[in-house]
Amino acid sequence: MINVRNISKQFKDHQALNDVSFTLTEGSITGLIGPNGSGKTTLIRIMNGVLGASGGQVRIHGLDPFVETEKVLAMCGTLTEQSGLYDNMSGRDNLAFFADAFGIPQRDGRINELVDLLELQDYQHRKVGTYSTGMKKRLGLARVLLHRPSVLFLDEPTNGLDPDGIQMVLRMIRRLNKEEHLTILVSSHVLSQLSAVCDHYVFMQNGCKVEEGTEHEIISRYQTAPQIEVEAVLPEGWNRVEGYSPEVISAQRAVFQLQSREDIPTLLRQLTAHGEVYQARIVNSDLERIYFAIREAHHHE
Repeated sequence: MINVRNISKQFKDHQALNDVSFTLTEGSITGLIGPNGSGKTTLIRIMNGVLGASGGQVRIHGLDPFVETEKVLAMCGTLTEQSGLYDNMSGRDNLAFFADAFGIPQRDGRINELVDLLELQDYQHRKVGTYSTGMKKRLGLARVLLHRPSVLFLDEPTNGLDPDGIQMVLRMIRRLNKEEHLTILVSSHVLSQLSAVCDHYVFMQNGCKVEEGTEHEIISRYQTAPQIEVEAVLPEGWNRVEGYSPEVISAQRAVFQLQSREDIPTLLRQLTAHGEVYQARIVNSDLERIYFAIREAHHHE
């Protein structure tokens, strides 16, 4: 369990964080979402003990990261944009170097585990300077996992990656959560990239937490007027459902603009009463739209 309570951070005349609170449950993947400059990196640095807070407290499994920094670092792994890898050494030699530096017991066995887990077999003996950005991210993950942490902080892990690289990193996050039983906090300014892996979200803006919840909870709060795309086979005039004026796409497909989510069952009951409904989906519920709705709602705070 990770508790962040009323964390504030002041840098001279700049308030980087202001009264931020949330809880990460063990084994969860939480997305820390916000534009650049919203305080995400500062918060992660406070959570792993690298930076002290001006106010509030953090507890990582009951430990204060700023007071018991070594113990917290032993249970946490942090991947930043600066991977800290040596380009003139092979991937495996990098891992051996860091394993020795941190006194990792049975280092070769652990390195072999991570090479397999992060699919580095074909690259481990190549110099890191020849790696793609995605491969460096993968090796960076292996480096911060050497000491078997139970908590993983990932600061903008998809920055600079092409679509294939992004999908690779997301696949690794899911795998690490499942196979290494890691509690993961992953920050990003691109919400849509994380929707496939996170089960909880914390939204930041101007150093403040402005929203928090599961995907379903957040969509329910911000999506007041859903659009439903329906594929159906119905009698002539099926698109003129009582109380709704759809946009007809084809003979068997139309989009209905509803007033609220509560209208969805009513619409579907009317349609199924007159024919066969094969598919119905909400077309304006993607998290990226919700992200901008949240930012707009808190724009002046």
